[in-house]
Amino acid sequence: MQETNNNNDALDLICLGRVAVDLYAEQIGSRLEDVSSFARYLGGSSGNMAYGTARLGLNSAMLSRVGNEQMGGFVREELQRVGVDTSALQTDPHRHTGLVLLALKDRDSFPLLFYRHDCADMAIDADAIDPGFIGRARALAITGTHLSTETTARACRKALDAAAEHGLKRVLDIDYRPVLWGLTSPGDGETRFIADDRVTADLQAWLGDFDLIVGTEEEFHIAGGSTDTLMALSAVRRITDATLVCKLGAQGCVIFEGEIPAHIEDGILVEGVKVEVLNVLGAGDAFMSGLLRGWLRGEDWQTSATYANACGALVVSRHGCAPAMPTEAELFDYLARRTEVSRPDQDAQLNHLHRVTTRHPADWPEVCGLAFDHRRQLTDMAREVHADPARIPALKQLLVRAAEEGARRTGLTTPAILVDDVFGQEALNDATGKGWWIGRPVELPSSRPLRFQHGDDLGSRLRHWPREHIIKCLVFYHPDDPVTMRLDQEAHLRQLYQAACEHELELLIEVIPPSHSNVDDHTLARSLHRLYNLGIRPDWWKLPPLSDNAWHEVSQTIEAQDPHCRGVVLLGLDAPMEDMKRGFADAARHRWCKGFTVGRTLFTAPCREWLAGDIDDAGLIDRVAGNYAELINTWQQLRHLKTTTEEALS
Repeated sequence: MQETNNNNDALDLICLGRVAVDLYAEQIGSRLEDVSSFARYLGGSSGNMAYGTARLGLNSAMLSRVGNEQMGGFVREELQRVGVDTSALQTDPHRHTGLVLLALKDRDSFPLLFYRHDCADMAIDADAIDPGFIGRARALAITGTHLSTETTARACRKALDAAAEHGLKRVLDIDYRPVLWGLTSPGDGETRFIADDRVTADLQAWLGDFDLIVGTEEEFHIAGGSTDTLMALSAVRRITDATLVCKLGAQGCVIFEGEIPAHIEDGILVEGVKVEVLNVLGAGDAFMSGLLRGWLRGEDWQTSATYANACGALVVSRHGCAPAMPTEAELFDYLARRTEVSRPDQDAQLNHLHRVTTRHPADWPEVCGLAFDHRRQLTDMAREVHADPARIPALKQLLVRAAEEGARRTGLTTPAILVDDVFGQEALNDATGKGWWIGRPVELPSSRPLRFQHGDDLGSRLRHWPREHIIKCLVFYHPDDPVTMRLDQEAHLRQLYQAACEHELELLIEVIPPSHSNVDDHTLARSLHRLYNLGIRPDWWKLPPLSDNAWHEVSQTIEAQDPHCRGVVLLGLDAPMEDMKRGFADAARHRWCKGFTVGRTLFTAPCREWLAGDIDDAGLIDRVAGNYAELINTWQQLRHLKTTTEEALS
């Protein structure tokens, strides 16, 4: 089955070849036999190339095949998250998506185990390839593995013929894996080169079909039939007029547009950047992504190869391949500072850019949230009405349904909720997987100095969180707090921020000045500025309603310190509904305010009546949904007024 897609927009690149799931060992230094846990990533050379080029701004498409199962769904969704067109990504009704297990033993040893026997992408259906789809693109890139079997070769032949007919640039990444040509034992996926006359003959039959051929020295050895690099390149040149790009590892690469010279350095030599290597796996796919980003944008070979070398350097310093691929912002920042950055994985600026420019979704235009992460307040409420606190988890599940109903009444496509895992784990489970904005608290309620609900071992908790959950942490903080108090709280916030980055979770910090402290229009901006100076850059802030002057100061602070911040959401503090609306009026005029997450203002009375047995489930849902919808409508009207006013003034 092939996914239908009526999008006829032009494509920069179609990638045909391997697409799979990579399971990367999390224990660095272990043999594959000793690994105890794995991280799951998109994999396969062509899949990585489609993903990497899309991150770099190309309009890329994936032409391959996945299984009709959860791993196939993961591959498809991962590609779509970065904008890859998957309309030609076939679904196999019988075969599984390819799988690779990988370990990072040491600097030179990277054991691989391919689970690709009769996998989906090796059964790509040539008859399902639409020549018209090929014609939408400017280039077609094929990887060498798909020239190794009759079935995949038929698909490559049809795609290449269509590319030639439509005038596409045709690219071959030799991508030689002896195990995938049947030359090694199944467990030897690490071996990169075995000379074989049959493979050489098979590859050479295809070389004339391409305009650009890219490979390592060993890959040109197999394509040219010689372990002497210059002799191998010369043999390839006798077959094809394609531009040849030979990768030289940390030394960079060399490009040959015409005859092969007597010395390899007499080609267009583009030196690489030396970095500390964590993982060479995927470096070639990153190199291809950078090279094609330049070449297809009309850059010269020097510039294109510079992009390629930089992308490879960034990826070898990180865990994984596809998720390690840089974005344009990251690539250009690294190129501007590459002589200063020997450890990209330890560079704070690069790591922050990678984190914030690869978030999904890329933007939340607004957050209209129903907050019911309350723990102490709801147990107090249950006690006051003589209700069993064991009913609170069911109450929180009903509040999820109220959020969904309130959003439906207003046409809000993406509900937002804040809910805890103490009483609300089932509620979290109900909401997860729907594309909602979901915040989840970690602070011990009412703690000052800040303490965490489940103790300081944040990593052991966060590693079990779904990636879509946003860490929310409330801190009662004032920049003029006593030094001991301030340093204690800041240390916990730094610990939390580092854990959020490590576990690739977004972070919302809610800042409330402690009661009875002196607060003016500068207080919250000073608080944010102090935390930014400590290197704490959360994805979100949550703040109380502010005056117009205070909003200006907060906005200027965010703009100067972290223009990639998602924005600010307003908190409620159990304020009456009309007070909340008045606070919205000032906030809605400022672009850094993205909405609200309000709780007790919306649910206190209905929840108290439900716990007391005075209303049933339907009554609770209706009352809370109505309050939630009223607040959503107010926010949206004020936001619309701001937009129309700005348009009128312009």
